[in-house]
Amino acid sequence: MMMNIRTFASRRAMILVLGCAMALCGGYLIGRAAVPQPHMHAALQHLQAAKSDLQTAETDKGGHRAKAIQLVNDAIGEVEAGIEYANTH
Repeated sequence: MMMNIRTFASRRAMILVLGCAMALCGGYLIGRAAVPQPHMHAALQHLQAAKSDLQTAETDKGGHRAKAIQLVNDAIGEVEAGIEYANTH
């Protein structure tokens, strides 16, 4: 009878350890999947904020403001393309 209790306790402990390990691994993977490439997403947000600031700036800048907006638009497109590439490869 004593052997059965030990076997049951041992199996129960092993199941508990495996369950905890699976929960930790699952939580880690979900966390990684929730925000892939956090730096690229942060850069995208900063570029969008810069674009907004440029668009609300006064228009007379000798064409430099318009050129800056175009360059920021190009940068936004490149960051989005980089995120998409990383998500599919």
